[in-house]
Amino acid sequence: MDIFQALTSSQPVFLGLVFLLGLMIGSFLNVVIHRLPVMLERSWREQCAELAGHDQIPDSDRFDLIAPPSRCPECGHRITVWENIPVISFLVLRGKCSACDTRISMRYPLVELGTGVVSVLVAWRLGPGWPCLFALVFSWSLIALTGIDLDKKLLPDAITLPLLWLGLLVNLGTSSGPDGGAFASLEDAVTGAVAGYLSLWAVYHLFRLLTGKEGMGYGDFKLLAAIGAWLGWQYLPLTILLSAVVGALLGGVALTVRGRGSQTPIPFGPFLAAAGWIAMMWGAEIMDAYLRFSGLR
Repeated sequence: MDIFQALTSSQPVFLGLVFLLGLMIGSFLNVVIHRLPVMLERSWREQCAELAGHDQIPDSDRFDLIAPPSRCPECGHRITVWENIPVISFLVLRGKCSACDTRISMRYPLVELGTGVVSVLVAWRLGPGWPCLFALVFSWSLIALTGIDLDKKLLPDAITLPLLWLGLLVNLGTSSGPDGGAFASLEDAVTGAVAGYLSLWAVYHLFRLLTGKEGMGYGDFKLLAAIGAWLGWQYLPLTILLSAVVGALLGGVALTVRGRGSQTPIPFGPFLAAAGWIAMMWGAEIMDAYLRFSGLR
């Protein structure tokens, strides 16, 4: 306890430690973003093979978040510990594989650095304590979901459903309030989970009824349900509004820059994740400012 108090009594030291932790977590999130979709695809293939009665299960070699060790996809060079230091290794290697000089994607240091910055902002906002730890887990999960959805247009149940249940648990038996040890009351969290899922579910079916097309996936429903479970139903309108505005702006810019047609699918999960994180961090201030500006308060 004395060590913990010593590390958290100084804000610069505390934020520095959180930044280093964020960098390390970001390195792990890169693994999750790359490997989890492959793991799910292998699992689906195995299930299909079993249902089809095949004796030989495809892709039987171990592949998970731990094994096999990371390697260069071009030459197979095994990444050493010293080549896997967040951000620093990328800079030292000048963004290239040490064995074959193949360029390393900028996504890896960006995820690491972004996770570090997001972690510092959460720690600066909430300070030492359980709410900060819970908010960090929430933020890291949103980063992983964002990366996977951008890559594969997939929001895995392996992350969204545990995130939903965890949101209910962290609000179990606590009073609502941003600084009271919880993000919402349990009643508001349960209502938020239900309302979050049903709101996008209704939009999805209405859009399909009117156009005959699917506008989003079921993973979006579960992600908004998880955000509602963490923050409570009161923050759902703000989350939906922010995600729609940011999605429209960034989606329009992306389509313009890439020169693609309007039918190009754009994942909605990253916008929901960004909006949910903003709502967690500054949602109360944003809503209070809106009510004051509109004369409702």
